[in-house]
Amino acid sequence: MKVTVVGAGNVGATVANVIAHKDIVKEVVLLDLIGDMARGKALDSWQQAPIDYYSTRLTGTENYDDTAGSDIVVITAGIPRKPGMSRDDLISTNAKIVTSVVGSILSKSDNPIIIIVSNPLDVMTYAAHAASGFDSTRVFGMAGILDTSRYRAFLATELNVSPKDIQALLLGGHGDTMVPLPRYTTVAGIPLTELLAADKIEAIVQRTKKGGGELVKLIGTSAWYAPGAAAAQMVEAIVKNENRIYPCCVKMEGQYGLNDVYLGVPVKLNKNGIGDVIEVGLNKDELALLHNSADHVKKVMNTFDSMNL
Repeated sequence: MKVTVVGAGNVGATVANVIAHKDIVKEVVLLDLIGDMARGKALDSWQQAPIDYYSTRLTGTENYDDTAGSDIVVITAGIPRKPGMSRDDLISTNAKIVTSVVGSILSKSDNPIIIIVSNPLDVMTYAAHAASGFDSTRVFGMAGILDTSRYRAFLATELNVSPKDIQALLLGGHGDTMVPLPRYTTVAGIPLTELLAADKIEAIVQRTKKGGGELVKLIGTSAWYAPGAAAAQMVEAIVKNENRIYPCCVKMEGQYGLNDVYLGVPVKLNKNGIGDVIEVGLNKDELALLHNSADHVKKVMNTFDSMNL
């Protein structure tokens, strides 16, 4: 099986490296307009293989011919978010990049599964889906896994427990309007609400919503370790046909009372991409928050539509 990662920046290089370490595919192609950077990072990861014991071959390139026959494509290409810049500020430049990348990929590979990591995530997923003409089960975005991971990490710190024992669910757009669900959060099967006071839970929810911005302020650009690992985890679920349940950005087609908007919701991931979209029961307040998030994403989608790319 062959995986292509488009964009050899921090996120893309991390995606390629983590996939290689999982040793689940024959080849990972790392593509970037700066071919030498892609070749150098791929070569560095390949030289790591004898140390960390994996056989996945990594190659770097600027030539889309080298992506031919890809089964899965992860798109990380685009400009990163800078301090003071919202995800929405990125839409014009990154929409053009993502649209161009999808066209170039599909000129070489017939029917790959496409995973979007570029920001603003929800709208870039929409742009990629529109450019591909594929069924929505084969074009979706990585956001919920990252956001949920941040939420779980903050909880693990607060509770002084292993993050391995925390299971959580988070819905909505990738940004300040995301909807963490403490009611669906457990620690080794114990409801979070039995272990942590409501005010502390709310503080962690708010920190999670601004988790990306917190890192931008600290390091001057978008995060890459956790986003890269999150995308690689999605690839693994697809390659292994695991039917893992993860929150991913997908097109809503009536679920949760929403249509024609791209939001993070729990799905089953398998060899066909999205197997099922899972609807969980939401109370009135949770559903209102989800619809508010959808309204925010829809406005940015409308901005994309007005560009006529």
